[in-house]
Amino acid sequence: MTDNRPLVVVSDDVVRDHISRLAAAVGCEPSHVRDVAAARSRWADAPLVLLDRVPDSGGLPRRSNVLLVRTEAPTQAEWKAAVSLGVDGVAILPADEEVVVTSLADVVERPSAREGRVLAVVGGRGGAGASVLAASVAVTAARSGDAVLLVDCDPLGGGVDLVLGTESDEGLRWPDLRMPAGRVAMGELDAALPARRRGKGRLSVLSCDRVGPGPTDVALAAVVDAGRRAGRTVVCDVPRHPDRAADEALHRADLTVLVVPADVRGCVAAACVRRRLSERTSRVEAVVRGRSTSGLSEADVGEAVGVPVLGRVGHDNAVGRTLDRGSFRPTRRLARVARTILATLA
Repeated sequence: MTDNRPLVVVSDDVVRDHISRLAAAVGCEPSHVRDVAAARSRWADAPLVLLDRVPDSGGLPRRSNVLLVRTEAPTQAEWKAAVSLGVDGVAILPADEEVVVTSLADVVERPSAREGRVLAVVGGRGGAGASVLAASVAVTAARSGDAVLLVDCDPLGGGVDLVLGTESDEGLRWPDLRMPAGRVAMGELDAALPARRRGKGRLSVLSCDRVGPGPTDVALAAVVDAGRRAGRTVVCDVPRHPDRAADEALHRADLTVLVVPADVRGCVAAACVRRRLSERTSRVEAVVRGRSTSGLSEADVGEAVGVPVLGRVGHDNAVGRTLDRGSFRPTRRLARVARTILATLA
């Protein structure tokens, strides 16, 4: 059986204790040895090697995923030897503890070869339908076979689980989630969050609740980063007035979709929201919602708001009825726009 534990070749007791503590924090059990001679049998196949000094070659082959961990910076001669051995970087403790934590956590989590994508959905005006669109994109992505994480960033929105009709599903919501600062594994979230199969894929939901606090900025950043590392499609339902937590989702978004009602007031309000978003995220596009009574075309809305338009969703009474019954499923129009958004996100 292959030993997939990181190899720690450390003789300094202070460094060794630091690494042991950081490894325990991410659920990692490294294999400790004190010298290179004892490391030879695992040198080539260990997923990660942590050293506190660079050995005198000694016939060790060059390899990747080697980190030099010390309490002081290496000398120029040590750097030269480190490069020849394939050392990827250096962590000076305690300042660079996060570098060590990230390296160890990557071994535990085994990040996906598929890069995850992050979508933020924001209403251009109150009642624009951003939560419904976010849920539609999440369900459509799961039906196509993706593993999806839907993240509710609006503590005053009533809970995105109510949109999906999953408010009775077992699992944690934001007020129940106790997360220390730093990194969280997607496997831990999968074990804790409500999830359902949707078509060929799986949809996990982290919702706000009817009572209790919403996410902190640190917790939201950790959750979104966990989904991206795991190769998930992460869909964030973001409020129009983002707080520090919602800002973390916007900073990480590969694409932000602004839902704009097809009327003059909706366009004016959405333009104000877009200016705020532009300070937080780089790529904003729009979806137009509803019929225009004043003849506004998609091009007119895009010009008024100042962003490209991905598509239009008409008003559909069937959506409201399914929401009230707790049996939400995207209508044909919603699913079509959702597929366009997902293609743009990819």
